[in-house]
Amino acid sequence: MSRTASQREGEIVRDFLSIADLLEQPQLARVYSYLYREGEATVSELIDELDLAQGTAYTYVNQLADAGVLTPTADSQPQRYAAVEIELTLTANDDREYTISPALIAAVARRPTDDTIDSYIDRHGVHGLATALSHTIAREQGETTHHLVADDLGISELEAELILQALRPVVHGHFSLDDSGASLADVVDAENLDV
Repeated sequence: MSRTASQREGEIVRDFLSIADLLEQPQLARVYSYLYREGEATVSELIDELDLAQGTAYTYVNQLADAGVLTPTADSQPQRYAAVEIELTLTANDDREYTISPALIAAVARRPTDDTIDSYIDRHGVHGLATALSHTIAREQGETTHHLVADDLGISELEAELILQALRPVVHGHFSLDDSGASLADVVDAENLDV
């Protein structure tokens, strides 16, 4: 194996491990997601908008910049940072694919404030959340239902509907979709109809 190929593989592994930190630490994911959504910001703006302590904000920004997922946008002070587009697809041994994207990172960032996402990750892991996110996109495009999602994921229909609803704002924040998905109220009303 050539030295160049070995260096390239090392960079790929380093990049993956950096992205893995975003998936394991919701606060890092929150900073990345904010910068991805807003375009760019200073550390002071992050402190104000995300209610972070100054030292914590600088630590997160430095960690994300060292990982290569944030980049300075200008040489002027105060320094402004922007998120780097992330799109990493992993293939499991059984040929299932999981895509790590800004949308998945945004979903992980919601973990501390969304009990449904937090519980789902506890039970099914981040890879399970990635699969649920894919199903949510399909649901919002009118291509599937919570019944089919529940069957595919091997979970109850209620759990499927709850995670689809929890991920809905993430999907609409990251993708241009027609609003064709049903709300939880629509599902409850439909199930209560006398036919």
